[in-house]
Amino acid sequence: MGLATLFSPLTIRGHVLKNRIFSTGHMAVMLQDGKPTDRMVAYHEAKAKGGAALTIIEAARVHPSGDSGRPAIRAYDAGCIPGYANLAKACQAHGCKVFAQLSHPGREMTMAMDGTHPVAFAPSAVPNERFHVMPRELPLALIGEIINGFATSAAHMRQAGLDGIEIVASHGYLLAQFLNPHVNRRSDAYGGSFENRLRIVRDAIAAARRGAGQDMVIGIRLSGEDRDHDGVDLAEMLEVCAALGTDPALDYLNVTVGTSAGLAGSVHIVPPMGIDAAYTAPLAAAIRAQVDKPIFVAGRINQPQIAEQVLASGQADMCGMTRALISDPQMPAKSQAGQLDEIRACVACNQACIAHMLNGCAISCIQHPETGRELQYGPRKRVETPCKVMVVGGGPAGMKAAAVAAEAGHHVTLYEATASLGGQVKLAQSLPGRAEFGGLTINLTREMDRAGVTLRLNTRVTADLIAREAPDKIVLATGATPYSPEIEGADEAHVVSAWQVLQGEANVGSRAIIADWRCDWIGLGLAEYLAREGCHVRLAVNGMVAGQSLPQYTRDKWLGDLHRLGVEIIPHMRLHGIDADSAYFQHTLSGDPVILSAVDTLVTSLGHKAETALEHELRDWAGAVHVIGDCLCPRTAEEAILEGLKIGSAL
Repeated sequence: MGLATLFSPLTIRGHVLKNRIFSTGHMAVMLQDGKPTDRMVAYHEAKAKGGAALTIIEAARVHPSGDSGRPAIRAYDAGCIPGYANLAKACQAHGCKVFAQLSHPGREMTMAMDGTHPVAFAPSAVPNERFHVMPRELPLALIGEIINGFATSAAHMRQAGLDGIEIVASHGYLLAQFLNPHVNRRSDAYGGSFENRLRIVRDAIAAARRGAGQDMVIGIRLSGEDRDHDGVDLAEMLEVCAALGTDPALDYLNVTVGTSAGLAGSVHIVPPMGIDAAYTAPLAAAIRAQVDKPIFVAGRINQPQIAEQVLASGQADMCGMTRALISDPQMPAKSQAGQLDEIRACVACNQACIAHMLNGCAISCIQHPETGRELQYGPRKRVETPCKVMVVGGGPAGMKAAAVAAEAGHHVTLYEATASLGGQVKLAQSLPGRAEFGGLTINLTREMDRAGVTLRLNTRVTADLIAREAPDKIVLATGATPYSPEIEGADEAHVVSAWQVLQGEANVGSRAIIADWRCDWIGLGLAEYLAREGCHVRLAVNGMVAGQSLPQYTRDKWLGDLHRLGVEIIPHMRLHGIDADSAYFQHTLSGDPVILSAVDTLVTSLGHKAETALEHELRDWAGAVHVIGDCLCPRTAEEAILEGLKIGSAL
């Protein structure tokens, strides 16, 4: 497939976007005192170097009433100008345009910087469901201040040399709250009729144009559907978009899906694996048919071929590919050069991007931990004295270490005891809706091939083999095996491990209980797999909720799926024992016994145990031994690949 449309230019208000790929506004958690940092500049510049036509900087606050405990740029404060100017200069030098997002969260606020609950404002005193916030109705005087804040903030962006501004009226934030008749119950000039509910959006656009002048691009981001209880639907948004489409101050509409107001709608803020690619494109197409302005769209567009289909079919004019650029900042350049097989495709695991952000940490990527760490891991430097490096283990940790070390010039051989690479990735990708996770293995294999790593499959490394090969340095990435503590009564019952089920080595029967200590993808994935096979499933988790350790949007989507499949989820369960008919648990809070009867099979997901046998054998070995990944301490693919990067860079 050609990519002619994707790499055609688009001109908006005299600004030429060199292609149709852009990075949407997203919180990177790389601020200091509400201002962009050098780390943030490097993060965005990496996308600009990689060929993106536009990067939209994260949602900045236009008024102090929108400040919350989640750090955000204070666009209303002139102190932000130098940081924005640095961002603009760095990205524009590579032909990449830079827009700023201007926003106010309204009632979507959890806490203040000091840990207390702030006063949250909304059109009316209508609570949200996700954060359980009861807001205060915005007084008219404060509405006026917020509108003026758009003008002041836009003027700051002009002074900083940015190319454009995007007004946030999506995802259930303040302007979207005014558009929603379930949230906006005002009876004054800003509520009631359609025109009154639209008034603050029109006022914000006009204010932004006053501050920005006539040369800067101004767009608006809107959710085509909220997909949540009491949310706005497409028919309502078509009316909104048709009305805004006639505003000469507005240059484009950016279409997304979802709302922060509820758990179901918030899943679509960063849609996880299991949601169809480009699923938002039909909404963009419906809006494009009503509006004579460029339409941007984002939502699981992770491959250039998919973006080309969206654009060539006339569904949109620009494609937001944010996580695709996080996973591979060079994606546009590789696409334009025809190197599609070289692209490190995003798998929508959400683990190191949005999950980091929600935890207050700088975002990155599990496949490409260099993202967000550009100042630490810049262009790979070649070593002056190459070493002979033996990497033991072909899971994510070993593969990344091998690729990085070989790229630096070392002579690297990776040994894997089985017939294929991937480690536990092979198990994860076998679950329903998780096939994309196998992209980790594909992408890391390509990295190794490009770097010149020698691969030895079906080769178990022993002390004798090490003596024969005589490496200078050894990297141990031997992984882990299922942790199998003694379970009282197991001899009388049918007990199997999660791995046995996923590898097709166990007949579970018609009624299964999953004892899930990990509270991660294994328990949720097994429950879905068995339920879809017709099994009655009870998921007993040693935590507050199934998937407790997973990224929120991934977990919440999965929990909804399991509810529809009839899976019974029982929290706070500590496994105690089993017999031929019943499984015995203890409630982790009350300490009381819980008996789950009528069970054919107990499936255990009780964690992993580091594989350290070879490490112990090498205690007296004279060379350097580095231990990484699960054989150091069982965790996730993110830590494994990051440690591979660290060791590979340090050798």
